[in-house]
Amino acid sequence: MCLTGSGVSSPPIFSNHGCRLNAYETQAMADLAQSSGVQNAVVVNTCAVTAEAVRKARQDIRKLRRENPDAKLIVTGCAAQTEPQTFAAMAEVDVVLGNTEKMDPSTWAGLAPNLIGQTEPVQVDDIMSVTETAGHLIDGFGTRSRAYVQVQNGCDHRCTFCIIPYGRGNSRSVPAGVVVDQIKRLVDRGFNEVVLTGVDLTSWGADLPSVPKLGDLVVRILKLVPDLPRLRISSIDSIEVDDNLLQAIATEPRLMPHLHLSLQHGDDLILKRMKRRHLSDDAIAFCTQAKALRPDMTFGADIIAGFPTETDSAFENSLRMVHDCDLTWLHVFPYSPRPGTPAAKMPQVNGTAIKARAAALRAAGQNKVQQHLTAQIGTTHAVLMESPRMGRTAQFAEVVFETDQPEGQIVTAKIKSATDTQLAA
Repeated sequence: MCLTGSGVSSPPIFSNHGCRLNAYETQAMADLAQSSGVQNAVVVNTCAVTAEAVRKARQDIRKLRRENPDAKLIVTGCAAQTEPQTFAAMAEVDVVLGNTEKMDPSTWAGLAPNLIGQTEPVQVDDIMSVTETAGHLIDGFGTRSRAYVQVQNGCDHRCTFCIIPYGRGNSRSVPAGVVVDQIKRLVDRGFNEVVLTGVDLTSWGADLPSVPKLGDLVVRILKLVPDLPRLRISSIDSIEVDDNLLQAIATEPRLMPHLHLSLQHGDDLILKRMKRRHLSDDAIAFCTQAKALRPDMTFGADIIAGFPTETDSAFENSLRMVHDCDLTWLHVFPYSPRPGTPAAKMPQVNGTAIKARAAALRAAGQNKVQQHLTAQIGTTHAVLMESPRMGRTAQFAEVVFETDQPEGQIVTAKIKSATDTQLAA
C-alpha cells in the first residue's frame, strides 16, 4: 500500500454506498475534507449489510482507481470497519478509515497535502468503545426540499443475519436539545421537511439521562419548532414504538403518515431464528392500531426472502404479511450469507428458490403500490416539490406535474391520473 499524490490540486471525490445514514456521513466528510484542505482524494464510503454490498464496494474502488490514477484513495464505512484488512490488501487503496475515524476532524487534518507522507494507512479502532455519535457535525443533508438529521447511531441488538452492530457499535443518541437546535437552523434555511434518521431509531434515548423515548423527541420537535411544516421518521422497529409516538401519530398532522417498518419476515419461527423481538401478530397489531389512529397512514417494510431454513409455508406467511399489515412500499432483500453472522452457519435455501420468492414479494408489493396510487385519483394532496416537476405526497408517493412548480415548496394538487409508479397532477 502506498500513498500517492498529484501535481494538480482538485477537490475530493466521494462515492457513497448503502443507507441514508451513510449518505448523511458522506456529506459530513465532504465538509470536513474541505475545511481541512484535503485535495486529490477519492473517498469510498462502504456498506456491509450484505456480502453483495461489500463486493460492489470493491468493484467501485477498482473503477475509481482506474479513473483517478493519481489520487489518494480512501476507504471507510461499515465494510471498512468490519474487515479493514480486506481493503488494506487491495493495491488500489491508500488509506482505510473506521466509522469513528471518518467523523473525526483530526483525521481529515492528517490527510491534508502537507501531511501526505505521515498518514497511517489503516486507522480503525474498536467501534464498541465509542460512547457518542457525531450528529452535530452538519445541519442535515438532502435536496433543497428535504433534510435528513441523524439522531442516533449504532445498535444494541444482535439479529442473526446482521453485521451492522459490528460496523456501527452500540446504540448512542444525540441529545434532544442538539436535535431541536439543528432543526431550527434547517427551518431558518428554508427546509420544509426534516427526516429523523438512525441505525436503530426507536432505541433513541436509552443512553440519555431520564431515558426518553423517540415519541418524546418527536413531540418536543413539533412543540419547539412550530414553523417546521413536515416531520418524517425513517425506518423504525414497531415493537419499540412508545405511547407518545402513538399519540403524535394520532394528533400531529405535521408528522407525516408514512412509516417504514423493520419487519424482516412474516413467519414466527423464522423471526425467532433471526432473533427479532416481535412476532407476526405484534406487527399486525401495530399496523392496525396506527391505521386506526391515522387512517391515511401508509407503511413500507424491509422483508428478507430466503432466510436460512425458510420453507414454502414460512415464505407464504411473509406474503400474507403484505396484506395483513397493508404494506405499500416494500424493500425486498434476497438473503445472502454474511460471513461472521450466525445465520451464515444455518442451513441455506436454494438460490433459485430465493430469487423466485424475492420476485413474488416484489410483485405483491407492486400490486399494493398500484392499489394505493389508483385510490388517490380525484383526491387532493399537499405535495413537497423535489424538482420543478416532481414532488411527493405526505405518504411519499411521487407526483409529476405538467408545468414547473417552485422547488422546495409545498403545493396543493389534485390527482388526475396514476401509472404503475407515479401520480399525475
